[in-house]
Amino acid sequence: MASMTSSSYTPFSGVFNGYRPNSSSTFLVPSLKFSTGLSNFANLSNGFSLKSPINPGFLFKSKHFTVNARAAAEKTVHDFTVKDIDGNDVALNKFKGKVMLIVNVASRCGLTSSNYSELSHLYEKYKSQGFEILAFPCNQFGGQEPGSNPEIKQFACTRFKAEFPIFDKVDVNGPSTAPIYDYLKSNAGGFLGGLIKWNFEKFLVDKKGKVVERYPPTTSPFQIEKDIQKLIAA
Repeated sequence: MASMTSSSYTPFSGVFNGYRPNSSSTFLVPSLKFSTGLSNFANLSNGFSLKSPINPGFLFKSKHFTVNARAAAEKTVHDFTVKDIDGNDVALNKFKGKVMLIVNVASRCGLTSSNYSELSHLYEKYKSQGFEILAFPCNQFGGQEPGSNPEIKQFACTRFKAEFPIFDKVDVNGPSTAPIYDYLKSNAGGFLGGLIKWNFEKFLVDKKGKVVERYPPTTSPFQIEKDIQKLIAA
């Protein structure tokens, strides 16, 4: 936009009335220039206020520019819908008010027996207190979850008596990553950035759907028990 002289100012009402700014718009008003780039205001939860140095009585205040940034920050696990092991849609808002442990599982891993056994034990112990385990089969690590969904379900439920929800097989890394895992990784980066490192990596989620902790595959479910207890009691 070309620079303006005092005789060519666009009236303030003409600039803003009925106008909803996009993420790249820039406005000029008397002695006051600002951009509506949302990233500039991502940390201002109550919008922003600007005063004109020429007219100290002039105050512009807006909350519109931070809506998208706040919405992204406020997104939770409860905003996602996934498919269960039988292909049915499951809205994760059904778990509102519950503590969740989200795990990428595999049937042929060296960690399989200990993790499934301990997960089943924790679920049986705490499910009546508002605790859920969400298991997502994944075949990206050594090809150790090659079976079909019915085969995975039979394995978990027959051999380990798993009663917690098991979901559709997903990718947790790469271009086909399931949206729920994009969210989990973006909220708990880990030592390798966003990458899930192996089978049985774990995310602990509070009652409001926020990720509070991430555990590497070598952390056993029993080692997480105290953290689970704290969130249940919160």
